[in-house]
Order: sequence, then structure tokens, then C-alpha cells
Amino acid sequence: MTAFEDAAGLREAAMGREISVDTLFVREQKVRRDFWGKLKRVAGNVPFVDDLVAAYFCAMDPATPMRVRGMLLAALAYFIMPIDVIPDIVVGLGFADDMALLTAVVGLVSANITPIHRAAAARALDKDLPDTSAHGQG
Repeated sequence: MTAFEDAAGLREAAMGREISVDTLFVREQKVRRDFWGKLKRVAGNVPFVDDLVAAYFCAMDPATPMRVRGMLLAALAYFIMPIDVIPDIVVGLGFADDMALLTAVVGLVSANITPIHRAAAARALDKDLPDTSAHGQG
């Protein structure tokens, strides 16, 4: 299987194609192993880093429905791939396909990405948590 065929398969899975429990397990292991290293290398070039990390925490949450986990894991595995439809090394465009896929998947599963996942992402990215109290607005 070529990298392009693998990328196409990941896109299909991310958009909701059924996947087996074995495939889910393999993707989860790959994402756990490679996600943080890839993120550290490219974080400054990825404008969607907050959603990306929140999606990671949602995908790793056992309380997240399996179909949602499968979609998120496929999108995250696509992000990790060094060769996809638009290679990540192409300046200015390299993450456009990754961003489009992740934006679509996050849109489909947004109800499952909880404030807890977003807070974990903010902590992982060492960001201040947003002040959602009435005192913080204004």
C-alpha cells in the first residue's frame, strides 16, 4: 500500500467509514506513539493546534464513543503521516489538507469534544484557561 492509498483510507475513516476494533487499536497505538513528537516539531506552523490537541484527548478518552474515537484517530493518524495529499514540508500549504480534514471531523464530532478535553489541551499547550465567568467578560 502506498502512502497516498493509506492517506485516502485514513480520510475515509475520518469521515465515518466503519473500522474494526483491531484497526482502532493499531491507530490508537500509532497516535499515542507519534503524536507528541510530530506536534513538537510543527506546532509553530499549525494554526489549528488547539483543536488538534483537544481532538487527541477526546480520541484517547475511553468514554468517547468508539465511532467518534475511530474518526478522530484516523484524522490524527493522517496528521502524523509525513506524506499525504499535500506534503507537510510545502511551505504555506503543507498543513492545509490536515486542517481541512481535522476541521471537518471536529465539526462532525464536536458534541463529543468536551470542556474537559479542551482544558486538558490548554494545559498540555501550557496556555491559560479561558475565563468563562461573568467577571472575566467585559
